Amino acid sequence: MLRHLADIRSLLFMAITTGLLILNWSLESFLWTPFLLACFMPMTVYVMTHNHNHLPMWRSKVMNAFQDYWLTLFYGFPTFAWIPTHNENHHKFVNKAGDDTITYRISEKNNLFTLLSYPLVSSKHQMPAIFRFLKKTGRERPLRCVFYLSEIILLAAFVGTAFYWNWKKALLYIVIPHQIGLNAVLIINYIQHVHADELSEWNHSRNFVGDFANWFMMNNGYHTIHHEKPSIHWSTAKAEHDVIADKIDAELKVPLSAYLFKNYILGFFAKRFRTESMRLKRAEFAKAA
Repeated sequence: MLRHLADIRSLLFMAITTGLLILNWSLESFLWTPFLLACFMPMTVYVMTHNHNHLPMWRSKVMNAFQDYWLTLFYGFPTFAWIPTHNENHHKFVNKAGDDTITYRISEKNNLFTLLSYPLVSSKHQMPAIFRFLKKTGRERPLRCVFYLSEIILLAAFVGTAFYWNWKKALLYIVIPHQIGLNAVLIINYIQHVHADELSEWNHSRNFVGDFANWFMMNNGYHTIHHEKPSIHWSTAKAEHDVIADKIDAELKVPLSAYLFKNYILGFFAKRFRTESMRLKRAEFAKAA
């Protein structure tokens, strides 16, 4: 019933994530190892939410509905929200004017402060689109809107019941992982676009290659090809990326771990380690010409 057998990896990650919640909740005392693992798995949950939003995992509509519900519970936000904020907005504008997730709204800099402040700024500007989408869907597709509302109700019931049962465990094992995933997706979006050239055909996105991160993040690092072909299955992203890789500037093809360490750790102490804005260079070149 899976569209692609590669999503067995997704099912494995879902089983691990669910199992860690059950394990952590059942423990009589706090243990760091399963807790830290539970804090890491939201990285895979947000990627699965993103992938499922572009290409549903299952051939069955019923299974896809259950998938939406599971992702909503473990992602910490209704999955339908990706439609107006990601599909209909980010993919349309790709960090250009009009993109609610634009990276240079507050500053053209790319440092630890802009990185950590971006999730709050970005989420604030995405919320109106979600409410408009719900209203529009309610008018045009009322039954679909009921399903979207059921995601909100299910999530509220899940979190509320957990807090009623044991508020400390709910905070540790549900709310904290939720917040990690919700902020991680925004941070990853930021670093995939900040200081790239939003007007360039091939240099509008940063691609993370050459380390093990793409295995856990299911090829989410190949971001240029994702914007070129958003509906392809994640398992084919590397092969598709390799076809266009030579068209992308070398500065936008880096290992994720090296990029984070160089720009946000070393760059905190020395400017020479920070990235330079391709969009500002383009503007300066155009002005000089």
